[in-house]
Amino acid sequence: MALYGFKGGNGTSSRIVNINGKAYTVGVFIQANFGGMNELTIAGVPVGKELDGPRPVLHNPKRKDGSAIVIVATDAPLTPSQLKHLAKRVTHGIARTGTISHDSSGEIFMAISTATPQYNEDYTIEKWEVIPKWHLNPIYRATIEATEEAIVNVLVAAEDMKGINDNIIYAIPLDKLQEVLRKYNRWEEKQN
Repeated sequence: MALYGFKGGNGTSSRIVNINGKAYTVGVFIQANFGGMNELTIAGVPVGKELDGPRPVLHNPKRKDGSAIVIVATDAPLTPSQLKHLAKRVTHGIARTGTISHDSSGEIFMAISTATPQYNEDYTIEKWEVIPKWHLNPIYRATIEATEEAIVNVLVAAEDMKGINDNIIYAIPLDKLQEVLRKYNRWEEKQN
């Protein structure tokens, strides 16, 4: 899998949001295999345009753009239609990393809630709690941010890979990535 011309793969990220004093978790899992190097954007920085190499070694250069498969999971009590709206927010997180979702790209997004209903002692009545739609913006924001971060996590955790037909996809060079982010004042050195 190639992600913006570098080694792609699977990544995760999550956020905790508070709605009316209750904490909910929003987690994102992505299988990332898309985008061209010149599109890559991290923290608003045109990283792909700034990085110089290494380029993939592909013995079949007719490769088309890949895909993004994303699962959003939350413990927030949401209805199926609300989960559908949540899944749509994934596109915003992906777009923040620079891709335009090329015509040969295929995207699959799914959102699930782990919230469970309450039952009476005979299990003849089921009750659901649902967050009203006017309180969903924090969950939407968490989905967008976690999707963007999951993509960055794929890039920074990847290692070079040599595959079939001696194709090679290189990991993003972390030292050069840090230089670019410093140039745009998006990298802070941690003090010990």
